[in-house]
Amino acid sequence: MTAVADAPAAATTQRRPRASGVRPARTLWLFAAPALAVYTYFFAAPALQTVLYSVTDWDGYSAEFSWVGLDNYVGLTTADDQFRNAALNSLQFTFVVAIAQTLLSLGLAVLLTRTTRASTVLRAVFFFPAILSSVAVAFVWKFVFDPELGPLDPALSAIGLGGSGYLAEPGTAILWLAVVQVWAHAGQLMVVFIAGLQQIPEMYYEAAKVDGASRWQRFRYITLPLVAPTALIVVAYTTVQSFKAFDLVLGLAGNPPNPPLDILATRIYAGFADSRFGYAAAESVLFLVLIALVTWLQRRAISRGADA
Repeated sequence: MTAVADAPAAATTQRRPRASGVRPARTLWLFAAPALAVYTYFFAAPALQTVLYSVTDWDGYSAEFSWVGLDNYVGLTTADDQFRNAALNSLQFTFVVAIAQTLLSLGLAVLLTRTTRASTVLRAVFFFPAILSSVAVAFVWKFVFDPELGPLDPALSAIGLGGSGYLAEPGTAILWLAVVQVWAHAGQLMVVFIAGLQQIPEMYYEAAKVDGASRWQRFRYITLPLVAPTALIVVAYTTVQSFKAFDLVLGLAGNPPNPPLDILATRIYAGFADSRFGYAAAESVLFLVLIALVTWLQRRAISRGADA
């Protein structure tokens, strides 16, 4: 009787681990299902549709269209000077913004890491532009760049650097646009860097001081390697943000923007506005590939720099 009575208990004891290992995993998928459904409907499916439309001549309105194969891609890469100009502007803009914005936000974060009354006020001041919309930022700087009413031209003229048409000069317009972008978002990324710096244990710096390390050596061999993961996030975010500076460009330069300020986002918008959906879809696909390539190269560069 004792053996019979113990058998069900033993069987129950053996089944418990298998049940506890399977049911929680299935339950977790149920929690993720709504988010996956929303992502699939609003992001994955439209992305696949864009790839599909990129090999057609669809105008965006007609019920019928023709398959053109890779003609849109061949035309973009070999015969479209406007697309080439926009791609070069986007790369130059992103390169300048990624470097300047990362260095400036890191410098501000290093200076304002310690929580004091003065640093709290300064953090709020530097973060303030981030709460403005891009259109508002564009109109503020449109006034600043105005050669007759804005304060920039008199200030630069006082030191012999003044000139008119800051946003119309082919060689410097994209750099002035980068200045606006950095001004608007450096404070936002400063906060991210401060969060990363505050995660570094203070004992590392104390041990380095005991060993006689200078302030630069502590920054070079402790701060930089340990803040590298945060820098990776900042650079990736800055890159995507710079490629998408659509509303900032339109607010500063109007629609369509002058060729010196024409970037890929505004070029794609022009294609859709001209009822060339198939062609604009091909531009969008190349745009996506370019962002992925630049982000991958940045990740490799930062990882190698942190390991050096």
